[in-house]
Amino acid sequence: MALSLIRGKSLQYGNSQLRFLSCISTMKKGLVLGVYETEDDSKVLLTPTAAKYDELVKGKLQKSILLAGPKIPKGHARVFWGLDEKDYVGVAVVGLGKKNLGINQLEEVHEGKESVRTAAAAGCRALDDVDIKDINLETLGDAEAAAEGAALSTWFYQGLKNKEKQKAFPKVSLYGQEEDEQWRVGNIKAQAQNWARQLADTPANLMTPTIFSQQVSSVLTKLGISVQVHDKEWAEKKKMGSFLSVSNGSCEPPKFVEIQYKGANDDSQPIVFVGKGVTFDAGGISLKPPSDMDEMRADMSGAACVAASIRAAAELKLKVNIVGLIPLTENLPSGTATKPGDLVIAMNGKSIIVDNTDAEGRLILADALCYAQEFNPRFILDIATLTGAMRISLGGAATGVFSNDGALFEKLKNAGTLSGDRVWRLPLWQHFTDEMTKKIKSADINNVSKAKYAGACTAAAFLREFVPNNTPWLHLDTAGVMGPGPDELLSYIPAGMSGRPTRTLIQFLQTLC
Repeated sequence: MALSLIRGKSLQYGNSQLRFLSCISTMKKGLVLGVYETEDDSKVLLTPTAAKYDELVKGKLQKSILLAGPKIPKGHARVFWGLDEKDYVGVAVVGLGKKNLGINQLEEVHEGKESVRTAAAAGCRALDDVDIKDINLETLGDAEAAAEGAALSTWFYQGLKNKEKQKAFPKVSLYGQEEDEQWRVGNIKAQAQNWARQLADTPANLMTPTIFSQQVSSVLTKLGISVQVHDKEWAEKKKMGSFLSVSNGSCEPPKFVEIQYKGANDDSQPIVFVGKGVTFDAGGISLKPPSDMDEMRADMSGAACVAASIRAAAELKLKVNIVGLIPLTENLPSGTATKPGDLVIAMNGKSIIVDNTDAEGRLILADALCYAQEFNPRFILDIATLTGAMRISLGGAATGVFSNDGALFEKLKNAGTLSGDRVWRLPLWQHFTDEMTKKIKSADINNVSKAKYAGACTAAAFLREFVPNNTPWLHLDTAGVMGPGPDELLSYIPAGMSGRPTRTLIQFLQTLC
């Protein structure tokens, strides 16, 4: 007689049952199936795929669920043993919440897709926790979201940890042939975000501007994407005084990575993505407090998101032209570092007083935004871990966005609704520009506001000075969502730097094709 073992239940075993359990560690294949919430706690509402599996095992799945208690909370999993002696040693059943969930307008999130991501993560983790490394996962009603939840939740950064002590990640495959293409798309998006997580979490001595540019070039050129790595002399010829001023304190040479993906069949205007690439930010002479300074290895998260989203665009063969611009540098104190009060000149000729060297991200972005205009862009999007003020404003709930184009922002917002990684618009008013330009006499603009409020807004106002008024522009401040995890909002990102909002950028690109 087959044994049904509900994880967490205390059961009595006979000798044959104990022998069966002793073999579990060598039987590695598992299955994840879904169940919906019902009004009647005495009934089980299986997904169509789970119902078919229940028929194959002659109703043992439903019987086991009823024995344990049919109500499986949304985002939770139960593991059942011995239902299927032929194919799967363990079957994880995950709660999906109510059936047919859609977009919650108040929360600005597609609850159905988020439920699938969360459930897929819970099921894969539950099987992984009992050393099942070969996992089949059903679509749970949305194969793309299921693939995202599975791939994001079963990976975390392990770096150069001793190989013998590294955790083996499970292999997750689609159960059945339905929605195979959607599964592929979801997996591409999640793997792109995992790459961004890896780049951001790598220690700064192993992810210098030179190493970052080499790694990005190695990955992207294999996909047919053009990558040019410009050096300090190139930046000097371009008169990028603002960018280069940040690199003055480091012995690591700055780099400027230029990526070109041509997915359209014509020479249509490209979209330009600009990513902040400060591979370590000590604050310069305006030194940061030492507590948690190690997290500043991820101050190049914007650059990582740009590279990862372009990688996904190529793998998805999106019919759009994209240019990625990534200024890379360290921001360190030294005898050659830029000093508070120094004046620098940006590529467009504007003079900047650097009152605070820890406001360096906007300085490197300023020249990159100027250079972006040489590509006659359809629009410009920059992304940066720019301000602590954004973390205070929104925490990890959403990426803050500033834009001079409402329609463009709505497309980005809708992308965040579908990806589950939301964005929220903040004001780009003249009031904040005046704080940066009209209260300074010795230069065109200050790199920080004298006011002690609205730091994210005044930073956006600074960047606005380097974008022509007739160019549509989005500025994404990701300081609140970069990590490290576990992510309190997105439970399927278990640890480390988050790679957010890579999937939102990819979803956004999909809508533009």
